[in-house]
Amino acid sequence: QVQMVESGGGSVQAGASLRLSCVASELTDSMRAMGWFRQAPGKSREFISGISWSGASTLYADSVKGRFTISRDNGKNMVYLQMNSLKPEDTAVYYCAAARGASPTSRDVGYDFWGQGTQVTVSS
Repeated sequence: QVQMVESGGGSVQAGASLRLSCVASELTDSMRAMGWFRQAPGKSREFISGISWSGASTLYADSVKGRFTISRDNGKNMVYLQMNSLKPEDTAVYYCAAARGASPTSRDVGYDFWGQGTQVTVSS
């Protein structure tokens, strides 16, 4: 079982940057892809980004492409989401998730372990 804890959320002005971190137990041994999702109030959970176990392959939702960057450090059991040029519509709870396999997917059914989430609030 992979356990994850997210951090780095907060309240910022539009245009600012935040870096979310996710510490995942046994990340290296698990050989799993990792992903970031978000859920805004009253909306369904939305895929943001995914990264393969090796880090060589990444996926991004169109809404964040060019603004967000996912990365991982397997040696430190860490996954990161660098978020630049934040917009009010980025406001949501952000979740780190461990995929069932080594390749990332945008489908949430492809992930079987989830963190507790971290709140990101962007004001205009």
